[in-house]
Amino acid sequence: MANEGGARRTISRFLASRAGITLVGLFIGVVAPLLQHAGNPPNMGLCVACFERDTAGALGLHRAAVVQYLRPEIIGFVLGALVSALLFREFKPRGGSAPIVRFLLGVFAAVGALAFLGCPWRALLRLSGGDGNALVGLAGLVAGVSLGALFLRRGYTLGRSSPATPLSGLVLPAVMLLFLGLVAFRVSFGKDAAIFFSEKGPGSMHASLHVSLAAGLGIGMLAQRSRFCTMGAIRDAVLLRDVHLLSGVMTLIVAAFATNLALGQFKAGFAAMPIAHSNHLWNFLGMALSGLAFALAGGCPGRQLFLSGEGDGDAAVFVCGMIVGAAFAHNFFLAGAPDVLDKVTGALTVGGVGRYGRVAILAGLAFCFLLGLTARRKA
Repeated sequence: MANEGGARRTISRFLASRAGITLVGLFIGVVAPLLQHAGNPPNMGLCVACFERDTAGALGLHRAAVVQYLRPEIIGFVLGALVSALLFREFKPRGGSAPIVRFLLGVFAAVGALAFLGCPWRALLRLSGGDGNALVGLAGLVAGVSLGALFLRRGYTLGRSSPATPLSGLVLPAVMLLFLGLVAFRVSFGKDAAIFFSEKGPGSMHASLHVSLAAGLGIGMLAQRSRFCTMGAIRDAVLLRDVHLLSGVMTLIVAAFATNLALGQFKAGFAAMPIAHSNHLWNFLGMALSGLAFALAGGCPGRQLFLSGEGDGDAAVFVCGMIVGAAFAHNFFLAGAPDVLDKVTGALTVGGVGRYGRVAILAGLAFCFLLGLTARRKA
């Protein structure tokens, strides 16, 4: 028993170290392009916002037929984090910190990410695959997180979570187990009823269930132990001049770039990149909204899934908000449209965000800014 406890402490110390977070970044940076090679969409080996959108579609929360699939990677993130938290005695059910506010932050985070067509992880993977538009999105992400860091410095808080019952901490993992059964057996509840599976488009492009789930479980376990978080990396660099988490993010980019080169998946450019648009203003503003929402909620979308596996009910509420927000984005035409290149004439139609999406982004920025100003500690 003593040896077992010592082994846990050794692993925890390593994964919490600079070498450990670098190893986790290396692992994700290699696995994500491999998932693309195994069948996931181009420059979308991993994308939490996109995969939650596909999950929402599979459940019938939106009816965009090309983006409907219960993504096993999302399931693996939560279950892998749960396994890690139980093994290392960090499963601590908690919640009750401004749930409706966190839900709305999740909604607006999804709207912003789908305006850009990707979460922070996909922005990094798009960059490593040669998509120059990712630079604009990452600039917006840094701007949004930096503004959130300023609010944190000025005393922003949503209050403390309170301990909760073990059952409450297991709700989202249990839902993910249900989703796993639905996708594994391709359950259908009747003609024109969920569960939906895309027959064409990005939703129809996926690695096998076993490969996707294994990747998600591995990343969930490692990221839970190492505290890997793209938003946290930017926040810590801005607030504390601490680049510990940032070293893992930078390693991810380098590893994904090298893997894409090795697999022949690297293609540099701005126009008509895979599932992307080159409308720079709304790329920037969409990710600025997401970055600000992530900072105010306390973690990027991947981190929120890992926290949910630890029993954090507040993170689970944010995850539910993102899934609903992704459904809203497609039901109300808020999501970005990709560039379209006519293969015959070579004419390029630049995509971007329609007027409803622009209004939603500006409304989200206003909500987050007002929240950052008013949700502060009392003296």
